[in-house]
Amino acid sequence: EITIGLPRPIVCGTMLGEAPKGTTLGTGGARPGDALLLTKGIAIEGTSLLARERAAALKDAGVSPDLLEAAGQFLFEPGISVVRDARVARDAGGATAMHDPTEGGLATALAELAEASGIGVEVDRTAVPLFPETAAICEALGADPWGLLASGALLIATAPDAADGILAGLRHAGVRATRIGRVIEPSEGLRLLTPGGAEPLPTFQRDEVARILEA
Repeated sequence: EITIGLPRPIVCGTMLGEAPKGTTLGTGGARPGDALLLTKGIAIEGTSLLARERAAALKDAGVSPDLLEAAGQFLFEPGISVVRDARVARDAGGATAMHDPTEGGLATALAELAEASGIGVEVDRTAVPLFPETAAICEALGADPWGLLASGALLIATAPDAADGILAGLRHAGVRATRIGRVIEPSEGLRLLTPGGAEPLPTFQRDEVARILEA
């Protein structure tokens, strides 16, 4: 008896909607001096996918089954929706731009925000929340979490005097949120502050999930 495996289905779709005039907030409104905030942490969706798709290799590398089980559930907890995050940030007032990091990770999302807004960014590497599960999986597979599929986090640019109010509102709603950097002049570029000094923001030609799964 020969069994022919069928390919996994791929579902694609397009969603359209309407919003009252003046109630939407795009990616292109960030201004020099704004604070940069991030909800939850990196890289929620990529961590879950690698835990599910590379479970055997990760176990062989010494990653515990309990950690893999927890990481596999990241799609649901903390989850990949940013609807609540965005609503809370909008209602708190002061946000100038929002962007949801997805393919290419947080590094790519920061570059996209900068391009859309015509600004530069300065991010403190040590301030960006990294889940222990993400760190363990990336170390075992040789992946860089900064370029790993990051759905589930929301990147927010806000007027500096509104940052604390947005952070407080998010935390009150049960959403972890952190100030990770600031918007700078476009001439200053895209830079990452590390314990060893400032470095250029890393770039990724393709998402780390795609690179790891293809290997």
